[in-house]
Amino acid sequence: MKSSSDPRNDHRANPRGRASRRTFLRGVGVTMALPWLESLPVWGASAVAGQAAPKRFAALFMGCGVNPTHWWAKGSGATMELGRCLEPLTPLKAKINVVNGLFNKQALGVGIHPGQTGNILSGAALQKGAELKGGISVDQMLARHLGEDTVQPSMVLGCEQPITGYHETYFSMAYSSHISWQSATSPVPMEVYPSLAFDSLFDNRGSLRNRSILDRVREEATGLSRRVSAGDRAKLDEYLTSVREVEKRAAPMRAAKDAADERAKGRDRPAIAMPRPANGLPEDIREHMRLMCDLIAIGFQTDNTRIATLLLCRDISGLFYPFLDVRAAHHGASHDDKSEAYERVTRFYVSQLAYLATRLDAMPEGEGTVLDNTCLLFTNSLWSGTKHDASKVPVLLAGGLGGSLPTGRVLDYADKGDANRKLCAMYLSIMARMGVRLDRFGDADTPLAGL
Repeated sequence: MKSSSDPRNDHRANPRGRASRRTFLRGVGVTMALPWLESLPVWGASAVAGQAAPKRFAALFMGCGVNPTHWWAKGSGATMELGRCLEPLTPLKAKINVVNGLFNKQALGVGIHPGQTGNILSGAALQKGAELKGGISVDQMLARHLGEDTVQPSMVLGCEQPITGYHETYFSMAYSSHISWQSATSPVPMEVYPSLAFDSLFDNRGSLRNRSILDRVREEATGLSRRVSAGDRAKLDEYLTSVREVEKRAAPMRAAKDAADERAKGRDRPAIAMPRPANGLPEDIREHMRLMCDLIAIGFQTDNTRIATLLLCRDISGLFYPFLDVRAAHHGASHDDKSEAYERVTRFYVSQLAYLATRLDAMPEGEGTVLDNTCLLFTNSLWSGTKHDASKVPVLLAGGLGGSLPTGRVLDYADKGDANRKLCAMYLSIMARMGVRLDRFGDADTPLAGL
């Protein structure tokens, strides 16, 4: 889950005085960073000194397009009207932006699927054949500039395992399986196992994983609780409860992963190449997605990381949704993208964004919430799966990046001309608001007007 193997990205090799501004709970074999507690003289002192809370960015990806009929929004703020696909965001209307009409130029004229997906966060031209070549993604560009300020430069998570081989368009299926790229030739290894993602977030290792991390920090947590204000005590209790709930849900998944590894011994393929749930991944994709969202939320709340990506499903996805009464697998269902079935699929994915945004909005930070200091991006490589149409892509934003990103708006760039509706221009704008100012990113050399 590190953004690269470069030792400069390891917090143990490059602490940059991190302990001087953070508060930790330490126990046997575990270190837990704490959320912003204003009554403490370390982490909370930055609020007293007038220093702004950290800004965060996360990208959530859904493959194969959306239901275009019911993907719409009108108006602004609390009176914004949302189409059926976007209804899960109703309680958050004042904190979202619905962005229409943006496109990724390098995804056009290259055939379907991998060539439309592998550069969704980079805007780079992709190379066909055995040698991968694209570009660094926006999340990893942010991690490159900001990652050394946190324990983990970035979290790169997924809910569907990568696939190998080549598409009929001669592009590698690696482009269909990864949205986060640390260089032009290398995707960031994606963690699909919630238990391993949890252990990495808390540096939870070896046999100690069988013992609750909260049990290991209980004495220090009790002592800290006596020293903080009543408001911070409630915040601390909420955080520890959240960690414990995620830990309890991750524990059986750790056992399933271990069992899958045992089954894989002596076979020609690793556990991850087996079908779900034999591969140790959660059988219920709903639980899988919620756990990954919870891990991002905890990572942001504690400032363990400020950058994350979550591939909810890959391009040409094989996920099934019996709980939505959808018979076809994701990719097959997307070929009838105006159907009621695919509308339910689209709405389900938007509900994952709504869930994560709601979790972050329930976390107080300074005078606002963690969501107020975050930008969550939800996107897809296609507008229509039926037509494999990438002439525009669906984009949702949630959170205000510390007040630098106005919210509660519907922004339409469809008729602005290709030069003024570049997806990478939006990335330039987001990065600049986070303090990373570049002359160019992908095919854009100017920020997105009106954002």
